[in-house]
Amino acid sequence: MFDFKVTNNAGEVDVELKGRLDATVAPQLHEEMAKLQGGDIKKVTFDVKELEYIASAGLRVIIFAKQKLGADTQIFMKDVNEDVKQVIEMTGCDNFVTII
Repeated sequence: MFDFKVTNNAGEVDVELKGRLDATVAPQLHEEMAKLQGGDIKKVTFDVKELEYIASAGLRVIIFAKQKLGADTQIFMKDVNEDVKQVIEMTGCDNFVTII
């Protein structure tokens, strides 16, 4: 099961992720993130405290956020469990995602 909530507070976006972010559900999140494109987004914080698993399709959504929302957009992940953190570090996403 997967669930998410996206909240935009004047250019600071909070994204709560719960469950398993895999190829079957990643398009739903991608669609929601694409709606933010063209806005003045300064910061995106993915709250992953309840995220059990992230697949490459889920990582692509995070990469999309960095590439399409603007070069100056900061990407954060908070409350990262060890499994998700390993995937982020193994794939090099920690080069542009700040883990807090």
